[in-house]
Formats: sequence, C-alpha cells, structure tokens
Amino acid sequence: MRKIFFALTTLSLLTYSACDDGDVLDVEFDFDDEFSVCTGTNGLVFYKTKNDPSESLSVRISEINSLSEILAVGDDNIFADTLSLSATNTFNYRTYSNTSLPSDLFCNDIPNSEVRILEDYEATSGYVIIRTELTEDDNDGIPAILEDRNGNGDLTDDDTDNDGIPNYLDADDDGDNILTKDENPDPNGDNNLDDAQDTDGDGIPDYLDNDDDGDGVLTRDEENESQDNNPANDITNPDAGPDYLNPEVNTTVSATSYRAHNITKAYKVTLTVYDIDLRVISFDVLEFGTLDDSEISNSLKSETLSPVFN
Repeated sequence: MRKIFFALTTLSLLTYSACDDGDVLDVEFDFDDEFSVCTGTNGLVFYKTKNDPSESLSVRISEINSLSEILAVGDDNIFADTLSLSATNTFNYRTYSNTSLPSDLFCNDIPNSEVRILEDYEATSGYVIIRTELTEDDNDGIPAILEDRNGNGDLTDDDTDNDGIPNYLDADDDGDNILTKDENPDPNGDNNLDDAQDTDGDGIPDYLDNDDDGDGVLTRDEENESQDNNPANDITNPDAGPDYLNPEVNTTVSATSYRAHNITKAYKVTLTVYDIDLRVISFDVLEFGTLDDSEISNSLKSETLSPVFN
C-alpha cells in the first residue's frame, strides 16, 4: 500500500515538529495514496482519512459541481484543470479526538455530531491541478492511448473496420465478430503490442485482421456450424480448432450482422496541490493521490454499442 508522497519547502522527514503559539506539535502525514470524492453544497470535496491517529486531508473546489465534469475528457482522452486556492477553494488538514472516523465525514447537510475536531489547519493560497486520463474504454485489453494508430493524438479517427465506432470504443476492432480481447493483442500484458497474435503470419495482428487464417474467407463469414455471429464456436476439425483459425476450411457462410457489445470506461483521476502553507507545515508539492476506482465506477453506466454492418 503506497503512502502519500510530498516535497517540502524546508523539511523532509515523515514526522514534523512545528511551533504554533509556543507549543510543539507533531504533524504526521501518513495517508494512503487513494482519495475519495463527494458532492457538497458548494462544489466537490476530494478527501482522505486515516485512523490512529484520526486525521483528514481535504480539498474543496467550488467551481466543479459533479464528478462527471472532470470525466469529460477531450479528443486526446485527457482532462486537466488548474484551480487557485481561495476562501471558497480550500485545502484542510484536520485532527480529531475520535478513535476512528465515520464514512460520512464530508458532504453532509448536517455535520455528524459524533465527530470532534481538535485542530483545523486551512490553506487558502496555492493551487491544485486535477488531471483525468481515460485509460480503458472498450475493455479489449488495449489501453486507449495505444489505439491511436496514426499517432495524431486523435482517437476518434482510428476505425479499422469502418463500422462507425472508433477502435478505442470498439470491442471488436477489425469487425470479424471475434472480440479483440479474445485475439491475444497483448499476450504477456506488458502494453507492448509487438507480440500480438498473428495466426497467418501476414504482419497484421489477428485483432486487426479480418481474415485471421489467411484462407481468403473473412473470419466473420466462417459461420459453418451456426449463424450466431460468433465464429469461435464453428469447429469442423476439433484438432485444428475453430474454422476461422484453420486455413484448411474455407467455406463461406456469411455473417448477418456485427455482434453488439458493452463498454465500460475506466479513468485515472489524480490531484496535486502546490505552494500551500498550513502554519504547522508548508509544501511546495503535495501529491494528493489517485481517485479510488470504485468512486468512478459508481458514477458510470455501461453502454451497448451496435456497429453498422457493411
């Protein structure tokens, strides 16, 4: 479990002693890397908590009112915004007398009466950068950034099968009715597609090849056992595998349509705080962390895409 990383203006230890009205305070930042988010009465609140001792870090941004706003990435699959801290955009470090903190610590219309704040240190100067990257979208095993095949930074104009759905949203990039994730685009999972499966050795990986075995019959038209838009279950010779991977079988039984597919988008949201002074400690850079995946998943719904058959 990775802990929060930060760069200090003057100190570099995990535990700090600082003076506040003549008292010596122990300031300990030992938070997990992931943070949560909720919608408050005045914008979004990004926060993380810990117990033993009970503490919290939070950033309130009044200009952003919903998580969907920071998930609205551009054509490059990136959202980035820089916001100044102020009286309405605040960074807070709080300590509590509670042994443990409740899950509803933030964003309630009525504060939890059981919570007892010992100290509340607030920074109203400095700035934060929120960055969102669409990391996966069609759940095909290929990160979105690697589906920019022409390298122009625009994912919307890469559509191998010309079905109207760009590759980064298309679970079947070559339109052969075999899902990309089932065509071994990245066998060892290292995000290097040079070793993608290429059954006929023609230099075109199976996930982009509409005739995987090179027998002259389109993969999607090798529906010899059942016309169900799934060539994977059409097997004339069990020893050789599915007909679409067996060049000895080249019977054409045309597909009737593309397979519809569901997509679930995945995002990585990070937040970084700069140039803040909390009286007890100051930071040049504070890596607030990465938004908990479940926070994003709960705000998204799966989509069903139906390609245009041609």
